[in-house]
Amino acid sequence: MATDYDAPRKTDDESSEESIEELKARRHDKNSGKVDEDETEAAESFELPGADLSNEELSVEVKPRQEDEFTCMSCFLVHHRSQLADEKNMICRDCV
Repeated sequence: MATDYDAPRKTDDESSEESIEELKARRHDKNSGKVDEDETEAAESFELPGADLSNEELSVEVKPRQEDEFTCMSCFLVHHRSQLADEKNMICRDCV
C-alpha cells in the first residue's frame, strides 16, 4: 500500500475523537450478534459419528516383563534397562 508522506497529518485531538467513535461502532457490532446459549446444552445435541461405544469391550494382552525392562518407582512406567539412572531405587533417567 502506497503512503503519501506529503498529506497533512491528523492531530492527536482529531485522531482520538475518531478512534472513540470507531470503538463505539465496533462495540455495538460485536454485541449485536451475541446469543446467550448454554454450552452444555449445545454440546449434548451434537452426535459424533461412531461415538456409540456402549457395546464395545476392551481387549488387552498383558505381556510378562522382559529381562531388559524395569518399572520406575517414581513414574511407574516400564523402561528399557538403558534408561535406568538409579539402580538402588529403580528410578529412570526422566525422573532423576
